[in-house]
Amino acid sequence: MKKGCVAVRVGLEEDEGEFKRFLIPISYLNHPLFKDLLDKSQEVYGFDSLGPLTLPCSVDEFLRLRWHIDHESKPSHHRQNHRHHASFSCPTPCLDLSHL
Repeated sequence: MKKGCVAVRVGLEEDEGEFKRFLIPISYLNHPLFKDLLDKSQEVYGFDSLGPLTLPCSVDEFLRLRWHIDHESKPSHHRQNHRHHASFSCPTPCLDLSHL
C-alpha cells in the first residue's frame, strides 16, 4: 500500500455485492464530506469490520465525492469567491450533498 494512503471498499449491498477497492489519501479522513460518509459507514457496518473500510455508497457517488474533494483542495482562480454546486445522488440515503 502506498504511504499516506488508506484502502477503502466502495459499493452497495443492493448492487449484487459489487464492491470496488480504492486507495485514498489519509487527508480525506478529515474532510467534512468524507466524515459524513464515515458516519454512515459506522451506522451501516459498525466498528467491528475486518479488512478495508467499507463505504456504503455507489462507486459513481464515491468518484464524484473524490473529484469534489480533490478539486476543492486545488487552488483555482475560478473559485476565488464561490463554491461550485454539485449534485450527488445515491440509491440509498448515503449522504446529503445537495448543498454543494
